[in-house]
Amino acid sequence: MLFAIHCTDKPASLALRMATRPAHLEYLRGLGAPLVHGGPLLDPEGKPCGSLLLFEAADRAAAEAFAAGDPYAKAGLFESCVIRPLRTVFRDGVLVE
Repeated sequence: MLFAIHCTDKPASLALRMATRPAHLEYLRGLGAPLVHGGPLLDPEGKPCGSLLLFEAADRAAAEAFAAGDPYAKAGLFESCVIRPLRTVFRDGVLVE
């Protein structure tokens, strides 16, 4: 099942994000195919202020474990993290349902 993971950084935490970024990227690199899409959410100035990940997992517990294992989460970067199942209707501009 596909899960959307939407995390919002705590205010004034850009320095923590940047310091933790190498470990975060290494964590994501190790996942392979279960990580469908990922990247930072940007504030009006174009600076990272959160994360959006699409993650393939067997169930919600696996998605939650993935999110909790992220070095950003372990460092206390996030103010909130919302995990929701996602049903794909379009992929690459093509209706797939």
